[in-house]
Amino acid sequence: MDFVSLYFYVFLAAVLVGYYLMPLRFRWIMLLAGSLSYFWLATESFRGMIVFLGIIAVTWILGIWMEHVSFVEPAGGGKYLRRAALAVSLVLALVPLFAAKYRGILSFFETILHRRHSGMLISIGLSFFTMQIIAYLVDIWHGKVKAQRNLFKYALFISFFPQILQGPIPRYEQLEPQLIEGHRFDEEKFVKGFMLIIWGFFLKLMIADKAGVVVDTIFRGYQMYRGCYVLVGGVLYSIQLYADFLACVTLAQGTALLFGIRLAENFRHPYFSSSIKEFWGRWHISLSSWLKDYVYIPLGGNRKGTLRKYLNLCITFAVSGLWHGNGLKYVFWGLVHAGYQIAGNLTWGIRDWLYHLIGLDEGRRLRLYMERTVTFLLVMLAWIMFRAESFRKGASMIKSLFTVYNPWIFFDDSLFSLGLEWKEWGILILAILILISVSTAQERGIVIRDKILRQPLVFRWGLYLAAIAVIMVFGTYGYGFDAADFIYGNF
Repeated sequence: MDFVSLYFYVFLAAVLVGYYLMPLRFRWIMLLAGSLSYFWLATESFRGMIVFLGIIAVTWILGIWMEHVSFVEPAGGGKYLRRAALAVSLVLALVPLFAAKYRGILSFFETILHRRHSGMLISIGLSFFTMQIIAYLVDIWHGKVKAQRNLFKYALFISFFPQILQGPIPRYEQLEPQLIEGHRFDEEKFVKGFMLIIWGFFLKLMIADKAGVVVDTIFRGYQMYRGCYVLVGGVLYSIQLYADFLACVTLAQGTALLFGIRLAENFRHPYFSSSIKEFWGRWHISLSSWLKDYVYIPLGGNRKGTLRKYLNLCITFAVSGLWHGNGLKYVFWGLVHAGYQIAGNLTWGIRDWLYHLIGLDEGRRLRLYMERTVTFLLVMLAWIMFRAESFRKGASMIKSLFTVYNPWIFFDDSLFSLGLEWKEWGILILAILILISVSTAQERGIVIRDKILRQPLVFRWGLYLAAIAVIMVFGTYGYGFDAADFIYGNF
């Protein structure tokens, strides 16, 4: 039951009615009931539900214990007790994620013990709420937040259903007060949430799932589709992944806003970045900031010299790769991005001198576009490895980019044999151009939702209904294939 399911919106309508009928101070209880019900319906597993509730209960106790230990005097071994408490808490919080992602290690122990395990019982949101729990525990350990004494309020923070599926990864101090305080019905927020949901459907059905048809064809037939086909697959996968993940986050934000709750922004037009460092300040912001605050800075950040900074950068991006999956390709993808940043730092002076030599000093528009293009191409190369079925297949595809010459595919009918007819290609390209136009306007500080809200009622609802009709007719459903699962749900 994901965000593009009819059942989800029937469920959402029921929770919304219940929420706004409840007395203000008890509305958080309706959110909790809705969130746990969503998890139950999404997993369809009694054992999975028990494990999820067990994780919540154990980490709630760990949070209170962490706060208690933080008041122990440093003298007499108090410092070591605090560190031990943090280590134990983090290990226990990571066990479910470790068990789910690294089944190969479990298989090794199965062979030794001659026993079979029944499989991981939790799938949805595990990577996201594990990081949410770790951030909560570490912030308690540092004294940034107070441990939540009410188990049910803590359970709501962990299980809040709009963001449990794929984030964004919330911080306790930002989300918890909004969940508990209760919100009166606000027509403006409600309508803005509705607009976000429409935009999320546009991104998912008009861009991500359409691009995914071509991407799947090329990556599954990587031995047949070489050279410029890989370039097409890489560019479209970069767009697909962005549109898909942005769609999920936008739908989560829109759903939460129907309750008057604001979720943090998770993207800020990352493909407008002019460097890899800037890209990671715009892409999956909640993950990037989490890695910075809970991995990079604790390792020493940039405070212990240049070589140590580069090592910390490599470790941080390796952790990012491992978070996404247990294959070599994921670690390689992470280390490639670390290498990009290190190379960018080392060559900055030379690049600036070369730009100056050809008359493109800092601030020139042409230089900005060139930097954005190079950054996108570097990110795209890494995405090819990320999407490929294995490290070997990804390396083979990237190699063919530079060794196979077939540019004529852009001028004959070759692209129309990849799963989309010319009309569908036209719809996909038009949708991508709309995304670029909207992103450009937002980059300039224009809030499109506010502009729409200032229009007459008839115009606004005409626009909403027209957008819904276009998505239903020309989106993925309109051509007879089901909406694919959200990509980041697999991580």
